[in-house]
Amino acid sequence: MGLNEATLVPYGAAMREQFLCDPNFLNLNHGSFGTYPLAVRTALRQYQDQVEGRPDPFIRYTTPKELDKSREEVAKLLNVPRDECVFVKNATTGVATVLQNLPFKPNDVIVHFETVYGAVEKGIASLAESRTVQIRKVKYEMPIGHEELVEKFLNVVKTTRGEGLNVKVAVFDLITSMPAVRFPFEKLTQICREEGILSLIDGAHGVGQIHLDLGELQPDFLASNCHKWLFVPRGCCVLYVPKRNQHLLRTTLPTSWGYIPPPDGTGTIPSIMQSDDPNKTAFESLFEFVATSDDTPYFCVPAALEFREKVCGGEDRIYKYLESLAKEAADIVAAALETEVMEEPNLEPGANSQLRRCGMSTVRLPIATREELARSNDKTVLLKPGEGGSTVKWFQSTLTEKYGTFVPLVEHGGWLWVRLSAQVYLEKKDFEWLAGVLKELCAQFAAERP
Repeated sequence: MGLNEATLVPYGAAMREQFLCDPNFLNLNHGSFGTYPLAVRTALRQYQDQVEGRPDPFIRYTTPKELDKSREEVAKLLNVPRDECVFVKNATTGVATVLQNLPFKPNDVIVHFETVYGAVEKGIASLAESRTVQIRKVKYEMPIGHEELVEKFLNVVKTTRGEGLNVKVAVFDLITSMPAVRFPFEKLTQICREEGILSLIDGAHGVGQIHLDLGELQPDFLASNCHKWLFVPRGCCVLYVPKRNQHLLRTTLPTSWGYIPPPDGTGTIPSIMQSDDPNKTAFESLFEFVATSDDTPYFCVPAALEFREKVCGGEDRIYKYLESLAKEAADIVAAALETEVMEEPNLEPGANSQLRRCGMSTVRLPIATREELARSNDKTVLLKPGEGGSTVKWFQSTLTEKYGTFVPLVEHGGWLWVRLSAQVYLEKKDFEWLAGVLKELCAQFAAERP
């Protein structure tokens, strides 16, 4: 079926009118918390009104049906069966749910990467306090190529096994958060499968930003936020668990009414949820009622996908625009700052960067935290030890208070970097404006230093 050109809205400023954007604020940081269009807000409020009008009937009887509809739609998008997809509040919760359920022995190890999301890393550290599991980190600095990342992972696996330990699970990203680059998740998933390691993918920035075919990829577990890039209200995350691994998950965080007792258990109180589907699995029922909360964002997946198809032109069109704009935006900002975009070292002219194959990009500021880096360019500002945090805070607060925008900064590899997020309601001139603002702020920061 071809696109209905009459319903399509041009990307950029015209599309911005379809969203809940403050006219006095330019949202250049879609990647952190996402946002959703007016059409999805209408669906959200309709569901919320229904819940408030008839709380018990809606929560007990309607919720399972609406969940099934949304799970069906997101499963089609990911090319997997509906009974392998459930919803949790966010990717951090999804990753934690899987790790809390896995049985660990004293010689088992969780491997994660240097650029793991902070809350996920803290969750792994917290888990190790109460469970007999060890942690190994794949250490490196960005920028680094995909092949070298994979090689470093294999070296950690080899070293860990050389200690007589078992690598039980590897946690890695689809697209890292800070700094933002596309990760070699396809190759890492394949290696985990070959090496007998469970692959747990933190896909917080996945669904809605890049094409994902989980039927082909076949990870062991994946959690991806629908509220970041898919235009679904916060918080909504799809947790994918293939049938082969569903026996490993018997509880949620917190434990739900669908708790699955151990095989030798005595059973539990039946769930209050009433489903009309006699074929629904215990895994599906497990995630239907996880304490009392506002689950209406889950029900908005169909509305979000309809908007993306009818107004935005479909998934492929969106993905193409996001990647193209992210690349263009990064090049514009890097040129204005006379710095560089985060991509593979020594990338040949004309070659495509694998790190930049997504809707976010990372650009270096002319601000260093290491003396040897600052010496390489007389336009570089060298920060004092421990000054990185306050510098990031100054840039971000000034951007908000003086310029009405926000972009996140991160200290990594001896430099400060800025993350840029493309989106269908943004266009080239928005980043041209940002480039000028950042250049002005960098000059002001340098001039005002003692």
